[in-house]
Amino acid sequence: MPVRKTTTRSPSRTEDTEGITVCVDDPSDSEDTQPRKKVRWDGSTEIPEGEDTEESSDIATEKASRMFSLDLQICLAASCQFGRVACAYFDPVKRTVFTFGDTPENQHFDLTRTFLEQTNPDVVLTSSKADDNFMDVCRDFMDGSGGTFQVRPHKDFLPLKGRDRLLSLRLLSELPCAQRGEGEPSEEDSTSEPRNAYEFMSRRREIGGDPMLHKWNASVRLANFVSVEDFPLCLGSVGALLDYLARARAVSELDEDGVCGLEIRAIEPLPLLDVMQINADALFSLQIFENENHASIHSDKTKEGLSLFGILNNTKTTLGRALMREWFLRPSMSLSVINARHDAVECFIRPDNITTATAMHGHIQGTKNVPRILTAMKSGKAKVSDWQGLVKFAFHALLLRDSLAELSHASGVEVARKLLEALDIGRFRELGNAVNETIDWEESTNAARVCVRPHVDEELDNMKHVYHGIDAVLSKVAMQISSKIPPDYTSSLNVVYFPQLGFLVCIPMQDEWRGEDGINVLDGWSFQVWHHVLLPTSDMDMHIGDLHPAIVDREIEIIQALQEKVLAYAEDIGRACDICAELDCLLSFATSSRAQDYRRPRMTDTNVIDIKQGRHPLQELVVDAFVPNDAFILGGSGSGVLNAEDTDAVGEFDEERHCQKNSVVVCTGANACGKVALIHFVSAEAATLGVVDKIFTRIQTRESVSKVQSAFMIDLNQVSLALRNSTPRSLILLDEFGKGTLPAGSCNFLWLMIPHNGAGLFCGVLTQLLARGASCPKVVATTHFHEVFHKDLLNPHKLPVTFLHMQVLLATGSDGQTAVLESDMISDNDDDEGRAQLAPSEKITYLYKVADGYSLHSHAITCAELFGVPKRVSTRARYVSQLLAKHELCQILDEAMSDAERRDLEDAEEVCRRFLACDLLPDGGREDREPIRYELTKILGRFEKE
Repeated sequence: MPVRKTTTRSPSRTEDTEGITVCVDDPSDSEDTQPRKKVRWDGSTEIPEGEDTEESSDIATEKASRMFSLDLQICLAASCQFGRVACAYFDPVKRTVFTFGDTPENQHFDLTRTFLEQTNPDVVLTSSKADDNFMDVCRDFMDGSGGTFQVRPHKDFLPLKGRDRLLSLRLLSELPCAQRGEGEPSEEDSTSEPRNAYEFMSRRREIGGDPMLHKWNASVRLANFVSVEDFPLCLGSVGALLDYLARARAVSELDEDGVCGLEIRAIEPLPLLDVMQINADALFSLQIFENENHASIHSDKTKEGLSLFGILNNTKTTLGRALMREWFLRPSMSLSVINARHDAVECFIRPDNITTATAMHGHIQGTKNVPRILTAMKSGKAKVSDWQGLVKFAFHALLLRDSLAELSHASGVEVARKLLEALDIGRFRELGNAVNETIDWEESTNAARVCVRPHVDEELDNMKHVYHGIDAVLSKVAMQISSKIPPDYTSSLNVVYFPQLGFLVCIPMQDEWRGEDGINVLDGWSFQVWHHVLLPTSDMDMHIGDLHPAIVDREIEIIQALQEKVLAYAEDIGRACDICAELDCLLSFATSSRAQDYRRPRMTDTNVIDIKQGRHPLQELVVDAFVPNDAFILGGSGSGVLNAEDTDAVGEFDEERHCQKNSVVVCTGANACGKVALIHFVSAEAATLGVVDKIFTRIQTRESVSKVQSAFMIDLNQVSLALRNSTPRSLILLDEFGKGTLPAGSCNFLWLMIPHNGAGLFCGVLTQLLARGASCPKVVATTHFHEVFHKDLLNPHKLPVTFLHMQVLLATGSDGQTAVLESDMISDNDDDEGRAQLAPSEKITYLYKVADGYSLHSHAITCAELFGVPKRVSTRARYVSQLLAKHELCQILDEAMSDAERRDLEDAEEVCRRFLACDLLPDGGREDREPIRYELTKILGRFEKE
């Protein structure tokens, strides 16, 4: 196994065993000078009598310090394959494993350098199949920091192995409050021998637990900490890291428990500095990316569908598209970076810069993927198209620089300043001219290789002159040879030239040359090809030579010299390409802003989201008219926090409107009224936005038969992940959380009879977040659990929660001319809830407008009618709902009974009433008391007393 040893921080010598770096005593210390100790399995030592106890104590202290230093090492396992990178590292102080999911990496390995600098590991592990350039980056970093870099076998980084190692951790497999099902076994039962296999397995579970149950618990609880199931590189890195930690622990502590014995207190995602954390569930729920399959079933290619990335991506280059995708996956949290991008977009959308910006985008489209071209040149695999792309890049780069000079109000645009510095006119013009004057494009296209123009090299021109006139020379040689050989050979004699074989005289073979001993030919001739006899012409080979290989070799030498000249500018070209990719993204944003009328937000350090006339960027594209709405959320305003009037938090445009400054917003309303659009705002007329560090969602559930969780368990995992990792600057979006379990209806009878787990979970999550006080994150939630308002679980007068609802218009009468807003009928008194119920003749119109207060009705039956549910079904549903509201559930049960069954039920009810009214208690003072049997018979009404 390849292992690279580097300088370690310990003065002791190190040696690698199975890829593990362990400390070894200095061999200069002889056996005579060291006290001989006997190591027991329990870790204790025995020192022979007569030894100096003080000296042995010093040695024991040194051993303990070495063990302690090994325990404090920061270990990182990382892998990079197919342009994606993932890592996992262990923090020995917090006893926490941090994971970083599979993420696209650029050609400069900026992401790799970022997490290496942020974690500053002592040991770095990587797979033997990782990218070579990635290994070089890790090796160089560890050489500079004095750490250890190891290349482990690829089998240590297998995803399935990593998942098994992860599920073996006690943190996941053992529940926090595990309880035994049938109590503790008695001492007598534990000492007696098991009587059968079932009792043996039961005792085994009592001692060590059920292994299958532990694994199932771990697979369910894993998503509560991190989402790594869909990241094979990350799973492999976690497995390699845990294996290394287990082996290191076995060496230092002589413990054979393996991964199960590791003390891991938590598993968390690795938060990169100045980068927003947004997981795959949030990207999917917010529809940031949307892959659509190819129309052909025989193709596995995908394309971008209706998504935020799809409508904003107007990039013209491959590098620009990759960079924009990187910005969407890892949004920046730096206000300086965000404001610089906003300044550039604002400059490009100015009316006087539209023509110039369009021309600049066209010039960027002319540039190719130059970094890939330079890589091909370094490996000697550059094609004609690559050289053409390099010339086009130089040409369009000069035009792009001229266009930058025409931009107005561009003095504060950072990307323009950087590009002007990177585009050196003199160097790029010299580079383009050198390539264009050296390569013959027409001949290169015809020959399918890179050819050199005439008058570039005199020796090459002479060889090409001879090569192009070789036909006349071959004809003269054929005439000379035909005069020296028998006439039978001259009927069809040819002199041919084969590259790498030389000049040959070729004549057809005749039948009379075939004999019993083989083919008889003239002296000096040889039979080499079927049906032909060849005669080598050594004189021509000596005087003219093998022209074609000589020409090709000379052109390769010339192109190699040109290639070295081009690669001397590789660093400048690469920097210019990176800035052009950034400019491509910003011009793409400017194009989308002009097309969709996007406005620039006001960025602030305050933990606030203040939106005026916000719009859903995707929904407004597919509807005839979109109704914008306002939103205001102030982070850190949980329970017990007094909201101070902060003008910076409110924003300049908020002075004219009143907003409740809370961290939690709960939105209610009818079904299909547009509540989800409230949590998808991107574009707005004006906005004041604070920096958000993490986004968590519970909007959509991605189910799969390969997962052991149900849909409700997946929802719980998403919420659990948000509760564990959210900060005051995080944003949590919850859409009808809790709907996967027993739903809450509008019937108070059901509320008393059935425990409403869904509503309880919803209230518990919000209450827990509010209890954080100043650490409360920003939360936007939608719900149909109206019971939480009935039971004062979410009291709007006590909790700092902003209650909103979506307005609907209720039309009454056959002509629908009488209408009233539902918000006008909402009252704080629960007794008024029936006033908003729709009658069968009433209709509902969705206004998609947000208003203050909460709604107590979902109007599900009316919504069902609007979307095509048969009238008889909705009528029946309305009838059942009314019975449930009046606590008359028995009428539903009576509907299927016949008249005879109904009469029998009435008779039985009468018997029950007589029985309850009868006094059957013994009374010793009554002599005329009838027998109990007679009284029971009378109650049943079977016969009269004689």
